[in-house]
Amino acid sequence: MRFIGNVIWLVLAGVWLAIEWMLIALVLTVLIVTIPFARQCVKLAHLSLWPMGRQVVHDPTATQFGAVGQVVWVVLAGWWLAVSHLILGVLQCVTIIGIPFGLQSFKLAGLALAPFGKRIVSRTDLRQSLATT
Repeated sequence: MRFIGNVIWLVLAGVWLAIEWMLIALVLTVLIVTIPFARQCVKLAHLSLWPMGRQVVHDPTATQFGAVGQVVWVVLAGWWLAVSHLILGVLQCVTIIGIPFGLQSFKLAGLALAPFGKRIVSRTDLRQSLATT
């Protein structure tokens, strides 16, 4: 079922959102100082392509980028990406079939505002790690 959901997501929204993330990553890479931001864009572009069955968790090994870095991120790219995901999520939630896709868009909108200190894992890996602890 996840596979079908991901394919539908890819056709309807995933490709365009990933292109948006990658274009912003390209701009941020050109600025050189903002390469850490570009790395987050690439990571989230990958999530935008295939989001079903994946979960975002706090990464305890990640370094804290700080409040200044978070503000710079929101000013440079976060707000634009969050607005596009929110608009897409609202449009997808118009139909009952689109609600799961809209929820994925809302998840990505939250990540667009605060992507640092997070890790993307599959839900099966998350369940296995929780079962062993």
